[in-house]
Amino acid sequence: MLGVTDYPAFVVAFIIFLLIPGPGNLVLITSTTKGGIRGGFAAALGVILGDQVLSWMALAGLAAVLATSPVAFAAVQWLGAIYLFWLGAKMLLAKPGAAPVLNIKPYHYLRQALVITLLNPKAIVFYMAFFPLFVDPVQNRGLVTFAFLAATIAVLAFLYCVVAILLTHFLAERFRTNRYISFTLEKLAGLCLVGFGLRLALSR
Repeated sequence: MLGVTDYPAFVVAFIIFLLIPGPGNLVLITSTTKGGIRGGFAAALGVILGDQVLSWMALAGLAAVLATSPVAFAAVQWLGAIYLFWLGAKMLLAKPGAAPVLNIKPYHYLRQALVITLLNPKAIVFYMAFFPLFVDPVQNRGLVTFAFLAATIAVLAFLYCVVAILLTHFLAERFRTNRYISFTLEKLAGLCLVGFGLRLALSR
């Protein structure tokens, strides 16, 4: 199919990748909790745009450059680690009733989700290793094949985000009336972001 071998396996593998807990999932859930449906979809757009940038970078071979250049890879890794740590620390230090760390305006959610997604160098390497498994070297149509793979990723990511946003919003509505639960969940989210930042910084 358009130069893609075993397309159903590609779909299943990417869905599993989406389900793996990570900073992208966390920022999507946190944005929906704080900003409702609009905040969630704004963050979803940021995640999808970031994934598209990373996938095309991988297809263009930039991942190979990062993988063979320790300085470039380390720079992106440290930037991502610092940003995640800073965001998580702000959430941990926020006082009850303070303005949310993830800002109210939708474009803020989009920007933060985009930055978090782009500053994940492991995602670039993942795409670089992932795509060749499903590209048929004989029937490969070049740009058409790559565009088809990228479009599949965008559609699957969007469907996943819709489910995650609606489920998160449904649960958030039930927790929002309880300040203690909301406060605890915010601190847990902040702790997770700090943990992701530390893991990214130390996993070199």
